[in-house]
Amino acid sequence: MVSGSLAIPASAGPVLGTERIGAIDTLRGVAVLGILLMNILGFAYPFAASFDPTVAGGVTGMNLWIWAVNTALFEGKMRAIFSMLFGAGMFVLTSRLEERGLGAQAADIYYRRILWLFVFGLIHAYLIWWGDILFFYSVLGLFLFPLRRLSPRALVIGGAVLLLIGAARNVPAAIELRSVKSAAQAADIAAAHGQSLSDEQKAAQKAWADRLKDSHANQDDLKREEEAYRGGYASAFRQRAGFLVVGHPKWLYNIFIYDIGGMMVLGIGLLRLGVFTARLPSRTYTLIALVGYGVGLPLASFAVRQDISTGFDPATVALGTIYHAVARLPIALGHVAIVMLVCKAGAFRWITSPLAAVGQTAFSGYILTSIICTTIFYGYGFGQFGYLQRYQLYLIVLAVWLFLLIASPLWLARFRFGPLEWVWRSLTYVQRQPMRLARVDSQAAV
Repeated sequence: MVSGSLAIPASAGPVLGTERIGAIDTLRGVAVLGILLMNILGFAYPFAASFDPTVAGGVTGMNLWIWAVNTALFEGKMRAIFSMLFGAGMFVLTSRLEERGLGAQAADIYYRRILWLFVFGLIHAYLIWWGDILFFYSVLGLFLFPLRRLSPRALVIGGAVLLLIGAARNVPAAIELRSVKSAAQAADIAAAHGQSLSDEQKAAQKAWADRLKDSHANQDDLKREEEAYRGGYASAFRQRAGFLVVGHPKWLYNIFIYDIGGMMVLGIGLLRLGVFTARLPSRTYTLIALVGYGVGLPLASFAVRQDISTGFDPATVALGTIYHAVARLPIALGHVAIVMLVCKAGAFRWITSPLAAVGQTAFSGYILTSIICTTIFYGYGFGQFGYLQRYQLYLIVLAVWLFLLIASPLWLARFRFGPLEWVWRSLTYVQRQPMRLARVDSQAAV
């Protein structure tokens, strides 16, 4: 126990099992498992392969089909759900603290929690895996607390506006790239017909050739990255650290402030509208799924088909990112609606119960997944970095899923929290939290 000014009243303790919202835990479990569908690329291949499938993993046959399905259905969508739930979790935490009469301390507890997440995020990013998302959640989470009192309508609109701004920022670059390509194609046609090219036409051809070259990962850089991650821990750390020093601010200010920030704000609004609690009528969730998939899937599928048909031409890919950005939220909401319908049915507890356990231990599961996968792929483990084909990666994904679905319920049968959840909560509340369920029961009986 801690005494003095830092001590926090017992009434401000973590959410107990009976207070948890089961549908949110289940949805979080789906998101945690789903994120690995895309993260596995970042573990197994050089960074460039995460957005350019021609870099590694194969783009023919089964490998191409797996890329297409993942890109259309899951790329960015699972992170969207997880980000929305992060915003929703902030509201659940602070509102329950205020209900317990701790309004003045709600901000202190919330920001303590966020700042510790910032520390965990840096540790994870630099010492384990470069693809950490916790750092960005913590930084953007600093701005969420004052928004909790906005109306659900304002939150939904505000989140949607941020997402639209993020998507719109890609439009000028995509238009300009298509213009460069069109000018180069016109010059090529003129040359094919034996016409003498002007300096302007030659410049257009060169500009497009330069863009094509820039769109592909530098082979020397790819080789250095492969050697670093196939080497020992020290070489992997140096590669990560150098990459993150540039990557963290770039991703935060250019992408995630709109992407994650918009989803967090939207998540608070959707929670307050009851979307994540499985308490809305089934017909409402059915409508959300139909509209979400009806709008999102055609857009995402069109972008995927265009990428494949043009051989992943950079101008087509650039335009496709806009389609994917617009399709992302509708598809994510479609996924949410399906999970809520399953939770409402109550007939699939054989899968919703272990998924809820994964969601309840999401922090531990997320970090454990990174440890497992880096051990498989990096040189200080089994050294499989860059060697496996895309379809083979998903056998590993399936194995990790099964492990988490089995281990999480077994852990929670004896303990209140996942191991890292326990550390995080103990640091947040400035006192060691009871861990074993037996200890909680004995305290409750007093």
